[in-house]
Amino acid sequence: MKLDPVDRTILVALQEDGSLTNAELAERIHMSPSACLRRTKMLQESGLIAKTVALLDPRLAGLPGTAYVFVTLDSQGRASLDKFEAAVRTVPEITECYLLAGQSDYLLRIVYRDTTDLERIHTEILTPLPGVVRVQSTLTLRAVKRTTKLPI
Repeated sequence: MKLDPVDRTILVALQEDGSLTNAELAERIHMSPSACLRRTKMLQESGLIAKTVALLDPRLAGLPGTAYVFVTLDSQGRASLDKFEAAVRTVPEITECYLLAGQSDYLLRIVYRDTTDLERIHTEILTPLPGVVRVQSTLTLRAVKRTTKLPI
């Protein structure tokens, strides 16, 4: 999709504050509300704006811990990958999952309450996932930068 400067301005503003009303967005980007709404709808219909969500503070939500987990499967066949990915989609503590090229097959981002909760997730959720033969976790100490904003 080809973006012009107006589209980029709308996207930057919405990435900074997705709760803006159309009137607020139009005023912020110096555009009429009807033209702004038309542009925003076009960006939504194109799929570039995939959805609008509320970003929660993990600590205030009671999930201060973040771990990145490398997972190795016993097989990399399509059926094995599909089973693993279907199972991962059902686990709320797994907030991100990426198929990798390299030594491990997947990288997961896990959120947890405390070390007891992390142990539970590890033993009751991660290791029993379909095809898992190895799980290697890295715990974060603090977030230095955390954003969903893309450099448009």
